Amino acid sequence: MVNLQKEFSENEKVLIDFYADWCGPCKMLAPIIDEIEKEQKGFLRVVKVNVDEQPELAAKYGVRSIPTLVYVKDGEVETQAIGFRSKQEILNMVK
Repeated sequence: MVNLQKEFSENEKVLIDFYADWCGPCKMLAPIIDEIEKEQKGFLRVVKVNVDEQPELAAKYGVRSIPTLVYVKDGEVETQAIGFRSKQEILNMVK
């Protein structure tokens, strides 16, 4: 189980990917998220949260549809995106 309060420090930039294994758009998004994670290592932390396994965490972040991406900067939610996004859209989101 991911405890996001303990998982990252307040001065970290974090992209949280809320997904489910059965979700088609989530499966399409997964390789893009993996690519961003590799390219942004050291600058951006990527955390993946399965909403079926951690519904309370999804509820805490107001996730009502998946995939949902939440960008957290300095301990605060900066932006949130629902649905499939291109790599460039995600990179623009975390600038």
